Amino acid sequence: MLVIVTENVPPRLRGRLAVWLLEVRAGVYVGKFSAKVREMIWQQIEVGAEDGNVVMAWSINNESGFDIRTYGKNRRIPEEIDGMKLVSFLPVDDD
Repeated sequence: MLVIVTENVPPRLRGRLAVWLLEVRAGVYVGKFSAKVREMIWQQIEVGAEDGNVVMAWSINNESGFDIRTYGKNRRIPEEIDGMKLVSFLPVDDD
């Protein structure tokens, strides 16, 4: 299983993702692909996300059963601690 959540990405990237994945909610895509296709999709995200942010989660054979990867600025930062992927939060920016 592969899940991608996008925020503030250009419409052309959303359209490209919709070619490969099912958009179940605005900016939320699901599908099932091999690692090779998943990497190709990630390359498209890196090229097309511009100032937006993206998180990708997929099934993998580990303790938690999944792994995650992020692109762009976001308060949630994935960190690996003792072999487990956890999410830390940056402080709220009071600009």
